[in-house]
Amino acid sequence: MSTKVIDLELTRLPAEFAPLPGYDHALFLFRFEGVPVGQATLPLRDGRFHPLELHDAVNRLENWSLWERKSIAAPTPPIAAPAPPPVTVAVCTRDRPADLRRCLDAFLQLPDDGQEYLIVDNAPSTAATRELVAGYDGRFRYVHEPRPGLNVARNRALREAAHDIVAFNDDDAVPDPGWLRALLAGFTDPDIVCVTGLTMPLELETPAQEWFERYSPFNRGFRPQLFHGNPVTALRAGHAGAGANMALRRATLDRIGGFDELLDAGTPTLSGGDTEMFARILAAGFHIQYTPAALTWHRHRRTWPELRRVAYGYGVGTYAMWTRRLLVDHELGVLRAAWQHFRWYQLPLLARALRRRPGHMPLDILLQELRGCLVGSRAYFRSRRQARRRDQQGQPA
Repeated sequence: MSTKVIDLELTRLPAEFAPLPGYDHALFLFRFEGVPVGQATLPLRDGRFHPLELHDAVNRLENWSLWERKSIAAPTPPIAAPAPPPVTVAVCTRDRPADLRRCLDAFLQLPDDGQEYLIVDNAPSTAATRELVAGYDGRFRYVHEPRPGLNVARNRALREAAHDIVAFNDDDAVPDPGWLRALLAGFTDPDIVCVTGLTMPLELETPAQEWFERYSPFNRGFRPQLFHGNPVTALRAGHAGAGANMALRRATLDRIGGFDELLDAGTPTLSGGDTEMFARILAAGFHIQYTPAALTWHRHRRTWPELRRVAYGYGVGTYAMWTRRLLVDHELGVLRAAWQHFRWYQLPLLARALRRRPGHMPLDILLQELRGCLVGSRAYFRSRRQARRRDQQGQPA
């Protein structure tokens, strides 16, 4: 099972499509004048799809009426766009030079608006990342962060950044040429502290990648959304975006605190650091803007063992993050959120898998997530104990 990912501009549809041998399906990302407006997956027969199926998929787009009206409206004189604010683009990486090279090459395709690029090498086991960055002749600034942890690296990026707005892109994600400008355009209000964007799969070549996209896509939809800051919205912080594609105001984070270094990759909690930050921003009364025009392409994990580890890590991180919010922020609403997540999301998926309903999630992936949920709280306490031991031994915080 494999799916060809096709980026399709609706104002310049090709007269015909070349056959796609070796693929069972095609995933189309539809754009209108460069802006993502929807997606559709079509079956392939002998590497081809029927043109009428594509036509029907376009007609079913949620945003059709919006951009159809735009396309027939009377032209208006162009308005000069304001210059983008100064920004630092940060990538936190560890031992993935092949992915990082793809990411850095994509950065070179972005418009040059004077942005700073910062590569934070987090507890590397080799010099491969340092050597890779050095090969770009100073276009990227290299920073070595010896303490392991994705949130540790994110906080180092915030401290090292030359500008107030810091945009984060994962090392295994490829930014679209319009990504950075679209992120920055989302900061339309001083109370918007964070802007997130749309993340699509770079490839769907293996069953593991196919199921990752079904199980836990980074896609938050094709309509811009403003998440208003309040305690209720904070309980749904995961809907606001993903850490693979986000920009934050550093000055505001100085007031509410940086990323919690007890959470996410490189700690016993494995994930959850970005969602906890989103929740804290919203709980403090600030806003998060989601804009699908800020597009990146993520390389999902290619093997089944990697997918199992991801599912387990998401389970651990989710419950570790809720434990942190309960103990540190005294947010009792997480107890209800955890129950609703199990009752209305995990339990129905598990029931479908046990009954082998058509299209059900693989049982071993679901069980890995549930296994992670069971140890999430314990992982948070373990991460806290490890941090306390480091402090007692006088290691740098």
